[in-house]
Amino acid sequence: MALRKKVHVLAIAACVLALAPAADAQLLPGGLPSLPSRLPVVSDVVDGAEDLTTRTARGVRDLAGLDRLKALLRANPRVLEPDDQGRPVVRGEVLAVSPRPEALRRVLDAGFVEARRVRSPDLGIELVTLTPPRGMDARQAVRRLKALDPSGDYDFNHIYAGAGLASTSGLAVAGPTVAGASGARVGLVDGGVDAGHPDFRGVAIEQRGFTKGAPKAGAHGTATASLIAARDYGSAGPGARLLAADVYGVGPTGGSASAIVGALSWMSAAKVPVVNVSLVGPDNGALRAAVKALVGQGVLVVAAVGNDGPAAPPLYPASYPGVIAVTGVDKRGRALPEASANGQVAFAALGAEVRAAAQGGRKASLRGASFAAPVVAGRLARLTASPDPAKARAAVAALARSAKDLGAPGPDRTFGAGEVDAGR
Repeated sequence: MALRKKVHVLAIAACVLALAPAADAQLLPGGLPSLPSRLPVVSDVVDGAEDLTTRTARGVRDLAGLDRLKALLRANPRVLEPDDQGRPVVRGEVLAVSPRPEALRRVLDAGFVEARRVRSPDLGIELVTLTPPRGMDARQAVRRLKALDPSGDYDFNHIYAGAGLASTSGLAVAGPTVAGASGARVGLVDGGVDAGHPDFRGVAIEQRGFTKGAPKAGAHGTATASLIAARDYGSAGPGARLLAADVYGVGPTGGSASAIVGALSWMSAAKVPVVNVSLVGPDNGALRAAVKALVGQGVLVVAAVGNDGPAAPPLYPASYPGVIAVTGVDKRGRALPEASANGQVAFAALGAEVRAAAQGGRKASLRGASFAAPVVAGRLARLTASPDPAKARAAVAALARSAKDLGAPGPDRTFGAGEVDAGR
């Protein structure tokens, strides 16, 4: 039985870090409702509620992630439009991933305009944002670009349930950097963090904004950050150092694929060994390329499976090859019924009645896969100090050996290697 368990553990480590052809993706949203001081229960099923309820009907609070994205689209038709599956994208923008110079010239000759060009040497990606000719919507633009350059990588600028104007230029820096912090280093791609919260006393937090109005402290980013780095209960342990990228800021176009790619580029340049992405959305060419590059460098990308239920389509980035997909369980070790299906679940962690930091120095009790993923990210960061494929595989294998087996003996599709706790 011990040998069988060891074989299972090694299989999970190898599977999780293998780079296969890309599938479709997953990400989680950027805000939670305002939180009173008496420990309310806030479901991750309303992950984007802080943003969405200011722009849509109150009933959106009860919708799952994909439905919230569609509600966001209906509420903001001037700046958002649908892709070919009805999911929101930034109106009038198409992303070209590392286009060949001759192909880009052909595209510009066809009437497209280059709006932005962002080079990421660390990821080996050049992301060009194109504006289509007048009268052409995003769906028509993507089809036209693929006809002009069939071998190129063109996609929508998808929204991942957040708020703010997508931009990867003019990065703002905020939050304290604490001298002498020498613990685990972890990256966080989410909303902004309330770095002044008492739970972060003595914790090194560096924040950068990748969209309009960022960094701006939000409930979702503050909660996920605390589960990683809080002084007394964060899973990364004492003296943790957190690099927090706010991809939401303010406005309905926050949480865009281009903003997230910009954040991942920063993580790559900073050489963080682990990055937590508690966000969900569709597969996207630019996001896929950035995640593949990070995983290839030996960075452990940890992502939540989402909360759209087992019958929903796969969500990203958790469904990308090589990503450490994390699902949520309750205090009795039972799978959350709202957890999304994912064929490569690596670990489970507590996703119900999760106590975490809330804005204004308060605490909240939270629910959802968003709050399971950072527990795993912090534990992995304690096992590897720098990006390296071999170290990453060893860290995953070590964490799998210590995980609490759930369900049928050995790793399975529901719980992965088992439940991980904060280890504090």
